[in-house]
Amino acid sequence: MARAKRHYIPGQVWHITHRCHQREFLLKFAKDKKRWIQWLFESKRRYGLTILNYVVTSNHIHFLVVDEGVRETIPKSIQLTAGRCAQEYNLRKKRKGAYWEDRYHAVAI
Repeated sequence: MARAKRHYIPGQVWHITHRCHQREFLLKFAKDKKRWIQWLFESKRRYGLTILNYVVTSNHIHFLVVDEGVRETIPKSIQLTAGRCAQEYNLRKKRKGAYWEDRYHAVAI
Protein backbone atom coordinates (compact mmCIF):
# COMPACT_ATOMS: atom_id res chain seq x y z
CA MET A 1 0.00 0.00 0.00
CA ALA A 2 1.36 3.42 -0.93
CA ARG A 3 2.14 5.98 1.71
CA ALA A 4 -0.22 8.88 2.17
CA LYS A 5 1.08 12.19 0.88
CA ARG A 6 2.20 14.68 3.46
CA HIS A 7 -0.07 17.63 4.07
CA TYR A 8 1.48 20.92 3.11
CA ILE A 9 0.36 24.12 4.78
CA PRO A 10 2.60 27.07 3.88
CA GLY A 11 3.56 29.58 6.55
CA GLN A 12 3.16 27.20 9.50
CA VAL A 13 5.40 26.34 12.41
CA TRP A 14 6.14 22.59 12.33
CA HIS A 15 7.03 20.28 15.19
CA ILE A 16 9.15 17.54 13.67
CA THR A 17 10.23 14.32 15.35
CA HIS A 18 12.45 11.57 14.01
CA ARG A 19 13.26 8.39 15.90
CA CYS A 20 16.30 6.11 15.63
CA HIS A 21 15.73 2.64 14.20
CA GLN A 22 14.07 0.26 16.68
CA ARG A 23 14.39 2.94 19.35
CA GLU A 24 18.10 2.24 19.64
CA PHE A 25 20.23 4.79 21.48
CA LEU A 26 22.28 5.79 18.43
CA LEU A 27 22.54 9.42 19.55
CA LYS A 28 23.73 8.72 23.09
CA PHE A 29 27.22 10.18 22.66
CA ALA A 30 27.90 13.91 22.49
CA LYS A 31 29.89 13.41 19.27
CA ASP A 32 26.84 12.00 17.46
CA LYS A 33 24.52 14.70 18.80
CA LYS A 34 26.98 17.38 17.76
CA ARG A 35 27.21 16.00 14.22
CA TRP A 36 23.41 15.99 13.90
CA ILE A 37 23.32 19.63 15.01
CA GLN A 38 26.10 20.54 12.57
CA TRP A 39 24.20 18.95 9.69
CA LEU A 40 20.99 20.70 10.78
CA PHE A 41 22.72 24.06 10.56
CA GLU A 42 24.29 23.09 7.24
CA SER A 43 20.78 22.43 5.92
CA LYS A 44 19.76 25.83 7.29
CA ARG A 45 22.59 27.40 5.30
CA ARG A 46 21.87 25.46 2.10
CA TYR A 47 18.09 25.57 2.00
CA GLY A 48 17.16 28.58 4.15
CA LEU A 49 15.50 26.52 6.88
CA THR A 50 14.22 28.66 9.75
CA ILE A 51 14.93 26.81 13.01
CA LEU A 52 13.15 27.93 16.16
CA ASN A 53 14.38 25.26 18.57
CA TYR A 54 15.69 21.71 18.68
CA VAL A 55 16.36 18.90 21.16
CA VAL A 56 18.53 15.88 20.50
CA THR A 57 17.89 12.98 22.86
CA SER A 58 19.55 9.56 22.94
CA ASN A 59 17.17 7.92 20.50
CA HIS A 60 15.17 10.66 18.78
CA ILE A 61 15.10 14.33 17.90
CA HIS A 62 12.55 17.11 18.13
CA PHE A 63 12.72 20.43 16.40
CA LEU A 64 10.54 23.39 15.53
CA VAL A 65 10.88 25.00 12.13
CA VAL A 66 8.99 27.65 10.21
CA ASP A 67 7.82 26.98 6.69
CA GLU A 68 8.54 30.11 4.69
CA GLY A 69 6.41 28.98 1.74
CA VAL A 70 8.90 26.88 -0.25
CA ARG A 71 7.46 23.36 -0.28
CA GLU A 72 10.77 21.46 -0.53
CA THR A 73 12.73 23.30 2.19
CA ILE A 74 11.79 21.05 5.11
CA PRO A 75 11.99 17.67 3.31
CA LYS A 76 15.35 18.50 1.69
CA SER A 77 16.74 19.76 4.99
CA ILE A 78 15.71 16.62 6.83
CA GLN A 79 16.99 14.42 4.02
CA LEU A 80 20.40 16.09 4.22
CA THR A 81 20.61 16.07 8.02
CA ALA A 82 19.32 12.55 8.60
CA GLY A 83 21.10 11.03 5.63
CA ARG A 84 24.53 12.44 6.40
CA CYS A 85 24.27 11.56 10.10
CA ALA A 86 23.35 7.99 9.24
CA GLN A 87 26.14 7.67 6.66
CA GLU A 88 28.79 9.02 9.01
CA TYR A 89 27.65 6.87 11.93
CA ASN A 90 27.45 3.67 9.88
CA LEU A 91 30.85 4.31 8.33
CA ARG A 92 32.49 5.11 11.67
CA LYS A 93 30.97 2.09 13.42
CA LYS A 94 31.43 -0.23 10.41
CA ARG A 95 27.69 -0.83 10.57
CA LYS A 96 25.09 -1.44 7.89
CA GLY A 97 21.38 -0.96 7.89
CA ALA A 98 18.80 1.57 8.89
CA TYR A 99 19.63 4.39 11.25
CA TRP A 100 16.24 6.11 11.33
CA GLU A 101 12.85 4.57 12.00
CA ASP A 102 10.58 5.11 9.01
CA ARG A 103 9.85 8.71 8.02
CA TYR A 104 9.93 11.78 10.18
CA HIS A 105 6.69 13.03 11.73
CA ALA A 106 5.63 16.61 11.14
CA VAL A 107 2.76 18.32 12.93
CA ALA A 108 1.67 21.90 12.19
CA ILE A 109 1.24 23.93 15.36
